[in-house]
Amino acid sequence: MARTPSTDPPVDLLAPVRGEVSWFCCGTAWGPCSSTGKGACGTCNSGSLQHAWPNTSDACWAITRPDACGVSLSRRTCGYQHRTTSLCGGGAVVTAIADCGPQTDLFCGERSCCGSTCASNRLIDLTPAAYSRIASLSTGLRPCEISTV
Repeated sequence: MARTPSTDPPVDLLAPVRGEVSWFCCGTAWGPCSSTGKGACGTCNSGSLQHAWPNTSDACWAITRPDACGVSLSRRTCGYQHRTTSLCGGGAVVTAIADCGPQTDLFCGERSCCGSTCASNRLIDLTPAAYSRIASLSTGLRPCEISTV
């Protein structure tokens, strides 16, 4: 019997989760980014230590659907802080939610590796300032662990 993904957001989970981290541009121009919108929270800036999270609201959840990839993520709202730790060297950065994303369901099964260390499914987008703390922007994607602060 095929399992249909739940339409309800998951309950609050406290355990760290492994997945992929990517980066995106928002707000004022910074590094490789030109000026863009300020994100779902209205505060997003490429030069700040911020991130997008797929479960910031019911509307966000309806777009990103990480559950379609078999991933349950806690509901976290604007300003909530996560620690993202690169599985390629262990660098970590603490960032605050400033937007909705990434659209996880578009990347189900996508996999990034460094050596034999791999993770699947895009779960968090960091601003370029934050991503550059744990990896070179040229890498684009990295396996990571995401935890609460």
